[in-house]
Amino acid sequence: MARNKYPEETVNRILDVSLALFFKKGYDNTSIQDIIDGLGGLTKGAVYHHFKSKEDILSAALERENAPLYVQLERIRDSGHMNGAEKLQALVETSITGPQMDMWARIAPSVDPVKNARLLGMQYQSVFQETVPLFVQPIVEQGVRDGSIRTAYPHEFSEVIVLVANLWASPMFHSCTTEQLKTRMDYYLDIVKMLGGCSLEDKGLGIILENYRKHFHQRLEEVREGE
Repeated sequence: MARNKYPEETVNRILDVSLALFFKKGYDNTSIQDIIDGLGGLTKGAVYHHFKSKEDILSAALERENAPLYVQLERIRDSGHMNGAEKLQALVETSITGPQMDMWARIAPSVDPVKNARLLGMQYQSVFQETVPLFVQPIVEQGVRDGSIRTAYPHEFSEVIVLVANLWASPMFHSCTTEQLKTRMDYYLDIVKMLGGCSLEDKGLGIILENYRKHFHQRLEEVREGE
């Protein structure tokens, strides 16, 4: 068989088919074999040539769909018209309205962190390899310089606020009620203020998270009923 001369097209095809299946059946109910069958003509070896696992496929799909979001985040980080605290506010608002929120809700992975330990690991790893060093820490360091953020530990502060937001405040890895989510959101804002001496404003973030929570758990029920 001739070697694939268009690997990028193949990768995009794999991602397109995989996302369609994740959205239809749910992430947990979609197997690599389902993806191979949906591709029609690509062998298992061809899929594994590009991706080692279903988690790798999801990670690549998220990165592709989030490409416009990263451009926005870079503009916020590099803006010369905001202080550090203002940039942090803008970063949170932009991130929470990005395409990844809708994607996570639609694929509806299990909220059990043991069952989906690799997804949890992906989130954890992205904090330290991408989100903090590329976006959050440069903004926090600017805030320390201009006085809008007050912390002697900009690196640690950056890591903590992102980890708490992604792995604790978000309802993705644990079920929660409307009231519990609101309490977590309120306390998260308090944590940022206590640790960094700057106030993040809700500005509708709580409503966005609640809509995400409802959509996410509605999809979980639909996926379970379809098993």
